[in-house]
Amino acid sequence: MTTFRPVKHLLSIRLLLVLFVATLSLPTAEAASKKEPAYSAEEYGLGHDQHAIFPIPLSEYDKEEGDDWSIMQKLKHRAGQQGGFNLVASIIFLCAILHTFLSGYFIEMAHIHEKKHKEKIEKLGLTAEAKPHEDAQDHVSFKAHLFHFLGEVEAIFGIWVIALAGAVLWFFGIQGEGIGAGMTQFKGYIDDVNFTEPAFVVIIMAIAATRPVVRFAEHIVDKVAKIFGGTPASWWFSALTVTPLLGSFITEPAAMTIAAFLLSKKFFDLNPSPKFAYATLGLLFVNISVGGTLTHFAAPPVLMIAEKWSFGMSYMFLNFGWKAAIGILIANTAYFLYFRDQFSNLKKSDSRDMHIPIRWVDREDPIPTWITVMHLLFLAGTVYFAHDPKLFIGGFLFFLGFTQATGHHQNEVNMKSPILVGFFLAGLVIHGGCQGWWISVLLTSIDNQWVLMIGSTLLTAFNDNAAITYLASQAPNLSIGVKYAVLAGAVTGGGLTVIANAPNPAGQSILGSYFKGGVSPMGLAKAAIIPTIIMGACFMLIPSSGMTKDPKAPEPTKELAESAANPKKVQ
Repeated sequence: MTTFRPVKHLLSIRLLLVLFVATLSLPTAEAASKKEPAYSAEEYGLGHDQHAIFPIPLSEYDKEEGDDWSIMQKLKHRAGQQGGFNLVASIIFLCAILHTFLSGYFIEMAHIHEKKHKEKIEKLGLTAEAKPHEDAQDHVSFKAHLFHFLGEVEAIFGIWVIALAGAVLWFFGIQGEGIGAGMTQFKGYIDDVNFTEPAFVVIIMAIAATRPVVRFAEHIVDKVAKIFGGTPASWWFSALTVTPLLGSFITEPAAMTIAAFLLSKKFFDLNPSPKFAYATLGLLFVNISVGGTLTHFAAPPVLMIAEKWSFGMSYMFLNFGWKAAIGILIANTAYFLYFRDQFSNLKKSDSRDMHIPIRWVDREDPIPTWITVMHLLFLAGTVYFAHDPKLFIGGFLFFLGFTQATGHHQNEVNMKSPILVGFFLAGLVIHGGCQGWWISVLLTSIDNQWVLMIGSTLLTAFNDNAAITYLASQAPNLSIGVKYAVLAGAVTGGGLTVIANAPNPAGQSILGSYFKGGVSPMGLAKAAIIPTIIMGACFMLIPSSGMTKDPKAPEPTKELAESAANPKKVQ
């Protein structure tokens, strides 16, 4: 019996692998569809062919709108397109955002129903202990589970996709050629949406949360912390400095996962005050958002524009990366000085030595170096193939097999949190695809760099920052000042809300249990305001050549330079 469970897991993995390989042979949505795309990529300036008739490409609005139109005129014109669908889709998105603010209420209602249900089944003899069957289960409360589901922040945007689907059926089905046509349009839209980032976050989060990777990161942070005494304060400062910058190389989702696990063990387990806990969470979210800007491939908002705007690694490091590092140090120091008296009060709620393992998952026995190296190679491979889900998902299945073969050095690979985070991001990109009609107007109608940066920061708080930069990249002929301000605002505002940056749901999923009733959106926003202001000031006040010199602009040739110097020579 001792070998049954590993064999069972390996058989499950093999079955998953077979199913995965089978899906590779399925035709893509484009190949399976016999219809021509509603909007071709080449004609409408899109990243790929669009098969749904909504949303209308931004280039189509530009053809109809006059150069002298005000922002309100443009918004009014676009809101009424396709019978008002744009406006309805954005109202649904707003409802989803408001729902996140009410998640604590639904969780509280779930607990009330759970308590009432427990009293009821104990009275009626419906508990597992009262039943005559072996391995019996308690009667469950559907209401309690329903309210708990409605209170799961990671599920909210997915829930509201149902409302969006209803709107599509109404506008493009019932009011048009029937429900069947509406279903076709919704399916076409889902096929148009790129789910690579949500899938990548699921895989990278699962690998980064494994015991060898977390222990390796813990070892690095421990070395830095020991330089400053190895105290909880030095651990706090080191984790909030080193890990976010490490995100520029292992990607922000991986950095968030590792940082959250380290802080949960070395800080949140020591019972900080609610104010200190929120301050740390806000600081973590902001630092992770800007910490990935040392390179051009680690931060989602940078990935969206890196190729199109020619923001390569050298440009990002020279104009964003080192400024972000300075901002992180300033913000961490400011919060450290403010809360310095509270570090001495940090302690576990029980009297046990924090170095003595309490549970199997907390054991301190060494992990062979070769196992850690293999985990890091799987992590690096996932990052390298980040844009090809067939490869990084296939690699992950082999990774699961490796963890089973080295099980006594591992903890169980927890997939619940990564899948919930992936569900959150999938819902977000579905809704986000219908918000370009108003976001693009606000981003392209402002010339002042400071106003644009602040506007981009605020927009990021209510939409994924990658969506903000993607929509900006669709606008033609943007000046380098506008490009810089939009990106600066997008990464600066990535810590204000859970939805502002793709890695944030991962951090909330890991640390949410340390906050009574879950993470409060207002509590997070208040905690993140000060570091957000600090980061924005660093990006905008510290000068660099890339703020005025566009890397995409071609260098003048020798002939052009001579012609400019001697115009009479030009015939």
